[in-house]
Amino acid sequence: MGARFEDDPSQDGSSLRGAGVKSQRHVTIIALFTAVLVATLLPACAQMPTAGQEGQAGGSNVFGLLLPLLLTFGIFYFLLVRPQQRQAKSRQEMLKALKKGDEIVTSGGLHGKIIAITDKVVTLEVADLGGQKIRLRYDRDQIGRQEKSTEE
Repeated sequence: MGARFEDDPSQDGSSLRGAGVKSQRHVTIIALFTAVLVATLLPACAQMPTAGQEGQAGGSNVFGLLLPLLLTFGIFYFLLVRPQQRQAKSRQEMLKALKKGDEIVTSGGLHGKIIAITDKVVTLEVADLGGQKIRLRYDRDQIGRQEKSTEE
């Protein structure tokens, strides 16, 4: 077996824990509301007037069909779309607030310290090999999260 490092979060699986939970939760929510939609639309469709009964039904049946559909779209908006918009907004704020000296983790899992930053490119210092510093350039959008900030 390989060596176990105390500061390596991948050893205990904590970095992977919950990776699929959010998408699994979304699938569960979508399945639940699809079932609710089908359960409410099927009885309404069964009560739709046939060709000979058109004059008797009136407009209440159309409202009965649209109400569950609108309710489902409203629930989808508040449970899926709005939280995703908030998450995107907080990510954009995090990317705008990055500065020289911040320690970050890229979306690929590379840890580094920002030594130069522009609107689109970030230069990271990832290692120091015998006095020779290893520097890599990344797109700013590829930064996954900010670890901590150190002042220079």
